[in-house]
Amino acid sequence: MGLKVIDSLAGPPAGPSGAAPQPAPVLALNAAESGPAGPAAPGLPLAFESFLYLRPAHQALQVAAGPVLSFYAEDLAAGRTVAQLHIALDAADPGSAHSPAQAPFGAVQLAAGLPAAQLHQLLDAAEAALAARGVRQLHLRGYPFAYDPAGAAALAEALRRRGYRVALAEQNYHLDPARGYEAHLHPSERRRLHKCRRHGLVFEQEPAYLLPAAYEFMQQCRQERGQGLSLPLARVEALFRHFPREHFLFSVRAPGGGWAALTVAIRVSERVLYNFYPASPLRHNALSPVVLLNEGLHAFARASGVAVLDLGTSTLPTGPHASLLRFKRHLGGVAGLKLSWVLSMSD
Repeated sequence: MGLKVIDSLAGPPAGPSGAAPQPAPVLALNAAESGPAGPAAPGLPLAFESFLYLRPAHQALQVAAGPVLSFYAEDLAAGRTVAQLHIALDAADPGSAHSPAQAPFGAVQLAAGLPAAQLHQLLDAAEAALAARGVRQLHLRGYPFAYDPAGAAALAEALRRRGYRVALAEQNYHLDPARGYEAHLHPSERRRLHKCRRHGLVFEQEPAYLLPAAYEFMQQCRQERGQGLSLPLARVEALFRHFPREHFLFSVRAPGGGWAALTVAIRVSERVLYNFYPASPLRHNALSPVVLLNEGLHAFARASGVAVLDLGTSTLPTGPHASLLRFKRHLGGVAGLKLSWVLSMSD
């Protein structure tokens, strides 16, 4: 079921002396609830490349307890959608709503240079729709600032002005594929990289049909370290099946052919590659094959025209994972922010 509201942002601005006033841009607010086919697609073409997790086809694969509300801001003069926001209602807790339903991030993605007034109008519509459904708390998990520094800053300022509270501020590290990989390694990691090469370890891209065996390997590696995988195998297989050009399986193999490290990498957009599930068994700690794994990802990202190789956050339930953060810095990682917000709508 959909609702479209068309509203002029302002009256016609005054033109130069003797000139006729220029018409104000008209913004359409398009809101729709997910149906049997999944979340609604935008009515007009996007003015930007959508992040993978915000595409309706990906939204349809995310586990949500309730329906998903999709909000689109449309610039009618330009014929483009200039902002998007998807919010999952929580059927188990009708007073809560989340963006994303199940993904590394959600929140608002906006076109470059979007006026703050238009962003606020989109948020006005979303908050009003949620309040009408009895939602009392809205949780938004933003994308790393490195993905779109200007857009992330504009969104953070708009949310601050609206009374959203930063619920979690995480350090997010990324590699810049335009910079040399080995040249920016800490000396200790450079020694490990050379050791991997001397021992004959090699980086490879694996075929998707090996995913079940790779998943078991990654799961065992995580369990050794007291961690787990966030998605079941069936969900990972569905992502590879539905988005084969955005999901990759990479490995480091030992001379005998066995795996020394594995990861699932995700092409979040044309400019972002995300190192999603890096894993290596404890028995290979002395070699640290993950350093070689990241070298291969760095080369793949550079060859693919990627601007950001996202190494992710390093947050445990108890707080920052200090040793993992240090390792990412030693890889030459560039630090950035990733923010999550909450709005108490009953205040």
